[in-house]
Amino acid sequence: MTRRMDVNCDLGETAQPWVDSHEPLLMGLITSANVACGGHAGDDVSMHAVCERAAHLGVTIGAQVSYPDRQNFGRVRMHLDPTSLASTLRHQYAALDEVARRHGTRVSYVKPHGALYNTIVRDVVHGSVVVDLARHHGVPLFGLPNSATEELAVERGVRFIREWFADRGYLAGGELVPRSRPDALITDAGDVRTRVARLIRNGVVECVDGATIRMECDTICVHSDTPGAVHLLNAVRDALTSERVTIGAI
Repeated sequence: MTRRMDVNCDLGETAQPWVDSHEPLLMGLITSANVACGGHAGDDVSMHAVCERAAHLGVTIGAQVSYPDRQNFGRVRMHLDPTSLASTLRHQYAALDEVARRHGTRVSYVKPHGALYNTIVRDVVHGSVVVDLARHHGVPLFGLPNSATEELAVERGVRFIREWFADRGYLAGGELVPRSRPDALITDAGDVRTRVARLIRNGVVECVDGATIRMECDTICVHSDTPGAVHLLNAVRDALTSERVTIGAI
């Protein structure tokens, strides 16, 4: 059986008018678009631009929900009570879904952003809120493999899409290297291609401390704000094609 892999990217995050940014180039290289929907970034204008283009290209749309913290780009943990967090995530999802439907498509999955993504790797309180959002809408949830989020999703009948980051360093425990560290990002296209090929062939990832860990994934991500994101996505696609992996949405 031919292996299939989704390729995703965070979009709608640029401060420029969307059509003048580098993001439209990224759209042509992915199969799933994680669309900022007002929490850490994004607004009505950017959501319309991204959804219109995604619908035209047949790219799947996901709600990239986040802590409501535009000042810190959603990369600082917020200690919200579950009710407040659920309310803001619900409104973010609804805003994007309304826009998507105007362009003849819909939100097909949930992917938390930044600090929320990292927090729910272990925090079952905020993790439950995210899982329940996906369950309520009957859509899959993207997240880190072997996390508390995955356990909650399985328990509550939510399809969990295991995600691997081609442009991020990993720790031996399987978590992402904090962005505060200089080794958090992988920006060399050659390194990305090698990492993807190793993952596909051997199912392993080399960590920043030299450890090698097993990793299974269903989707590969490159962040739109990583320097050289276009080149990195091309490297991902080249490696997958060379390994005879079909590139397609989940």
